[in-house]
Amino acid sequence: MPIDVAFTPGERLAAAALAIVVDVLRATSTIPQALAAGYERVLCVAEIDEARRLRESTPGSLVGGERDANRIEGFDVGASPREFLEPRASTLILSTTNGTRAVLSAAAQGGEVILGSLLNLDAVARHARARGGDVSIVCAGFKNAFALDDAYCAGRIVALLDGERTDGAVAAERLAASFPSALDGLNARTYGPPGLEEDIAFCARESVLDVVPRLSRMVGSAAEIVA
Repeated sequence: MPIDVAFTPGERLAAAALAIVVDVLRATSTIPQALAAGYERVLCVAEIDEARRLRESTPGSLVGGERDANRIEGFDVGASPREFLEPRASTLILSTTNGTRAVLSAAAQGGEVILGSLLNLDAVARHARARGGDVSIVCAGFKNAFALDDAYCAGRIVALLDGERTDGAVAAERLAASFPSALDGLNARTYGPPGLEEDIAFCARESVLDVVPRLSRMVGSAAEIVA
């Protein structure tokens, strides 16, 4: 099982049987939380106007998202996983600064796409081991640049997989091992506004969700994610 890590979605990776997208703060933590709470699907979109149009044409939906960690004006909810402890609709339409774009980028490459975080760490690793084949872990990063929190989470996933590691995978695993706890690893990030402390603590919890969000299909230009 060769394992590779891309620290931004723009890095070129060899095609892999399985892509694991990581935006631990917060999209790939929020989406499994929403699905575990009872949302039937999440539609990931890139642009704000696209999300608004999709809400108008999708019965039983609400729209959530953020730009630079701030809730988008006029959206029903933001992008905090703590907003999705109970379902308020069957479909969540989500647009975020980094994570939903990374999902769409991975979807365009073909192959199976799943979403990983610390919340579903064991479930994601178990799925990858059972599936076998090459694994590419794709970090959302921050505005096409390296993000330490995503690299930390990627390293935690790598540590649970068996197989030959690329230099990127080795680097991520060693980076993750350098922090005494998940909370320390996430708090080491160097981007984002203050005020996310409660979300960071929430997202630092490990293997509390037994759900593996996966790309089901494309709905127009939106990536449909289901459990």
